[in-house]
Amino acid sequence: MFQDKELAANVIRSMGDAVITTDVTGVIQYLNPIAEQITGWRLEQVKGQPLAEVFCVIKALSPLSAIANVLAAVINTGKAVRLDHPSTIIAQDRAEYAVDGTAAPVCDRNNQTIGIVLVFRDMTQHYALARKLSWQASHDFLTGLVNRREFEQRLSEAIASAQETGQQHTLCYLDLDQFKIVNDTCGHVAGDELLRQLSVLLRRRLRTTDTLARIGGDEFGIILHNCDPINANSMTDELLTMVQGFRFVWQSNTFSIGASIGLVSINAQSRDLNSILGAADAACYAAKERGRNRILLYQADDSDLVQQRGERRWIAHITKALEDKRFCLYQQKIIPIDRSSGAKTHYELLLRMVLQTGEVIAPMAFIPAAERYGLMISIDRWVVSHFFAGYQSFAQNKLTESQDSNCVYAINLSGVSVSDDQFLVFLKEQFRAHKISPETICFEITETAAIANLSKAAHLIEAIKDMGCSFALDDFGSGMSSFAYLKNLPVDYVKIDGSFIKNIMNDSVDSALVECMNRIGHEIGMQTIAEFVENDSILEKLRGFGVDYAQGYGIAKPSPLNFSLAA
Repeated sequence: MFQDKELAANVIRSMGDAVITTDVTGVIQYLNPIAEQITGWRLEQVKGQPLAEVFCVIKALSPLSAIANVLAAVINTGKAVRLDHPSTIIAQDRAEYAVDGTAAPVCDRNNQTIGIVLVFRDMTQHYALARKLSWQASHDFLTGLVNRREFEQRLSEAIASAQETGQQHTLCYLDLDQFKIVNDTCGHVAGDELLRQLSVLLRRRLRTTDTLARIGGDEFGIILHNCDPINANSMTDELLTMVQGFRFVWQSNTFSIGASIGLVSINAQSRDLNSILGAADAACYAAKERGRNRILLYQADDSDLVQQRGERRWIAHITKALEDKRFCLYQQKIIPIDRSSGAKTHYELLLRMVLQTGEVIAPMAFIPAAERYGLMISIDRWVVSHFFAGYQSFAQNKLTESQDSNCVYAINLSGVSVSDDQFLVFLKEQFRAHKISPETICFEITETAAIANLSKAAHLIEAIKDMGCSFALDDFGSGMSSFAYLKNLPVDYVKIDGSFIKNIMNDSVDSALVECMNRIGHEIGMQTIAEFVENDSILEKLRGFGVDYAQGYGIAKPSPLNFSLAA
């Protein structure tokens, strides 16, 4: 018995957990070294003292966690009782420790409870690390604000409370204006400091019940709890004034910034999270479009906002289609009106998107969204790289005899690609990677895109022509100063806007304009292409004007490109 007792004592002393034993009344009989270390009490100091004097629970989930109640529960049930998880005790030196433990009965050979053993461990660092990880998972590292993930969770809860209890809240979407200037001028370190300073100012202006989050690079989300749109407009107006008055100083530079704010009411009629966020984003974007530094409350009947929301819904489809390679190319024939001229047949490449359902979508459904939200560069590059790969395979293997491999293919470029300094580098790489004759490629840009950035357009056209390609100016006549700019752009073809062509049989003014555009194009040394040629009567009239090429449903409808494109 003595040996067994000594063995048990040695085991308890060497345990990694803290152990305190008491009699049935809760009077301390023993503490092992770990228990002494955590509580700050030595055995000789507390032996014979009540356990509550040493193991003092100061923070727990319920009053039942008081150690006296735990001991009573062990005595009454004869079973082990777990401490609340976690519980916090206070040591002799007033230090606090988060602990996890269990109190269990000590029984004699007759199964009678003769004492209680309390086994616990110090979980302070563990819980501190868990709290830190939890905080990091829900907060933005740079600003310390709630991050997008946590913000969306809280927004979902606000929507649910509005739907279930009729509470009214307001979502505020704030996007900084002129922030990019700071990054471009002074670097991202300066931009980060600006965001930190501004986050502090925004937080001070809001109520403690509101939620402020950084949900993007320079975008902030705010949930104004129990706040109707009228009060929300007043509060955000103060925020806007504060942002406009803020001056950011970095080294010798001083910057002023602004903000565009979109508001959405959250009420019993509100739908789901995505619809609320989409509405707020659309309102913020509309505020930016209407002049910046303003607040706009989302209204479901605002036609501009409805259009923008529709466009934004296309963004996910476009991005996914690029990832899954679900774009495809169609072609539309452009014929020389004078068959005896020996001119080559042209084909304009037309983009289509295939939804996951298999539905083929025409470009006008998604191109406006791609232009507005910066996806046209990726789309333009997809068209060039995929066409070049497919055309190279076609030219080498002669997979079909329905087309002359020496015909000209016209590829449309967006205004964004015209302004992109890297697009020309990309284009040269594509010609090096694929054995494509540049003489068979014609690039098209719209007159509007060319005039918007005339110098860059002229540079790109010259560079592409130096490579051996030709160039066409699309939708000619739609601009206000078409003739004034035409002579400054070294293009090979002028495509007369179809809005003039389709009415030339009935409208003498349109007929005269088309004749004039054709004559001026020829005077400058360009060939002309008429769009929207829908019947033989229009074709004959164009022949009389001396127009060089015709394109339209009266010539050929768009059809899938009839050689296989590389994946």
